[in-house]
Amino acid sequence: MSELSASLDLPLGIAAPTGARHTLRQILLTWGYADEDWLDESGLLISELVGNAVRHGGGCLEVRVQAHGSLVTVSAADGSSVIPRRREPGPTGGLGLALIERFADAWGIENHHGGKRVWIRLRPYPAGDRDERADG
Repeated sequence: MSELSASLDLPLGIAAPTGARHTLRQILLTWGYADEDWLDESGLLISELVGNAVRHGGGCLEVRVQAHGSLVTVSAADGSSVIPRRREPGPTGGLGLALIERFADAWGIENHHGGKRVWIRLRPYPAGDRDERADG
C-alpha cells in the first residue's frame, strides 16, 4: 500500500471533536478500512485528541491522518506547549490518556510551531483479532 494522507478541516470550538470523528471515519472508509469496531475506536481516539486540544491547548490547529502499510497515524496539533499528563478520572474528564494507552498501538508528542502535536498509531484489526485486543 502506498502512503495515503489527509488533513481534516474542522469546525472551531466544542464541535471540533464530533467533526473530527465523522470526517476521520469517512476518510478511512474511502481508503478501504471497513471494520466497524476499529472505525469506532479510531473515532473515539481522535475525539479525545481534538477534545483535549480544544479544552487544554487553546484550540485544535491541525488534524492529520496518514496510512502506510498496516499502520494508520492520526495527530492533532494545538498552540500549547504543555505536555499531556494522566489525571485521576472524574466526572469532568481524566480518561483521555487511559483510553489512548489502551487502544492505540503507540502514541507520542512532537513540537509543533511553539505548541505540540499529539499523535497516535493504530493498527487495523486483522480478521479474528478484535477479541484478543479488547481483552488486552
